[in-house]
This record gives sequence, structure tokens and C-alpha cells, in this order.
Amino acid sequence: MYEGAVQELIDELGRLPGIGPKSAQRIAFHILEADAEDMKRLAQVISVVKERVKFCTVCFNVSESETCSICRDERRGDDIICVVEESKDVIAIERSRAFTGRYHVLGGAINPINGIGPEQLHIRELIARLGDERITEIILATDPNLEGEATATYLVRTLRPLGIKISRLASGLPVGGDLEYADEVTLARAIEGRRNTAQPAPAAPLVRTAPPSQEPVSAS
Repeated sequence: MYEGAVQELIDELGRLPGIGPKSAQRIAFHILEADAEDMKRLAQVISVVKERVKFCTVCFNVSESETCSICRDERRGDDIICVVEESKDVIAIERSRAFTGRYHVLGGAINPINGIGPEQLHIRELIARLGDERITEIILATDPNLEGEATATYLVRTLRPLGIKISRLASGLPVGGDLEYADEVTLARAIEGRRNTAQPAPAAPLVRTAPPSQEPVSAS
């Protein structure tokens, strides 16, 4: 344990996702040893981000305006909405250049252990958007892990009665991985090969074989 401000800095850094105690301590001492002007700029950027950046009132992507640049882009199609967990997933899919529709950011995934249920996500707002008759398909692009699959399953069950085509990203994305780490080619193939979740895959035909003949064995 360190004294005063140093320990407070380590504690605050340790609250960030993916930062353990050792990483927090290493970052804290880097801040202490770094040039003061560099750290002032970092603190200023953090302050500006918290002041300026908000969430799009339509799709909940990060934006410095009331609506994000994607929602304002009239060249994009209005018939397909791609549903993702976080804003970073929007950037990942945009890098693939395989999708030209609209997005809806849920703000996370269903995770009962962390107290995140459907009520904490932007699902009600998604359902409200589906009142637009131009929308013909929903692509579920949640992460291919336990929480993402649970979220996708819930959305399929909730949205299916609305009669809109629901598809899921196709194979190509590694199970247990995050969209932000997928390369452009993998994401492009996943989007182009998405499957319809409303129609279960046909069962394999049952092939019946005749039992072997039971001929008497003659005594020699």
C-alpha cells in the first residue's frame, strides 16, 4: 500500500476494465514519471470527452451531436438495422465496408451476474424503431460469447412476433471473441453470410436400413 494520492490513483486505475492491480500500479508510476505537460493534455482530453461526447438519440452510438454521423448519412439504407453491443463494434463493422445500413447500440449485453438485464439495455428503443415500415431486416451482431448469445436469443424471442426478418452473423467469428478484434475480411464474410434465425435448419432425412437377413446356417 502506498500513501495518499499515489494509492488513490492506483485504486482508480484498477477500476478500469481489463486493468488489474499490477497494471494499475505500472500505469500510475508511468504517470508520475511522465512529462507534466503530457499528463495535463491527457487530463484535459479526458475532461473534454466527458463534456462533449454523448450518445446518439436514435441509435445510441457515441456522438458529439444529437445524432451520430451514420444516422445523419442519407446515403445509407434504411431497410436494415445492425444491432451491436457497444459503439466500438460499430467501428469494427464499418472497417469491413460490407454493411451500408443503420445501427442500434444496445449499450452492453445481458449479464445477470453483473446485474445487467434486458431493462438495462436499449431494447425498448429498438422495438420503437421497428415501427418504421421501411425496416425489413434486423442483423444481430452481438459478440459470439456467452453473454452475446444470451442477448441474441432474447432478442430473437422478443422480436420474432413483429414479423421482421431476423438474421445472425454467420460463421467466421471465433467463439468467445469480441468484434473489435476481428479483422475486416472475417467481418465482411460474416455479414455477407448471415443466416435467418426465424427458420430452423432442416433436419437431416432419416434413412432406414433393412435388417440383415437371418438365414439358417447349414451344418456341414
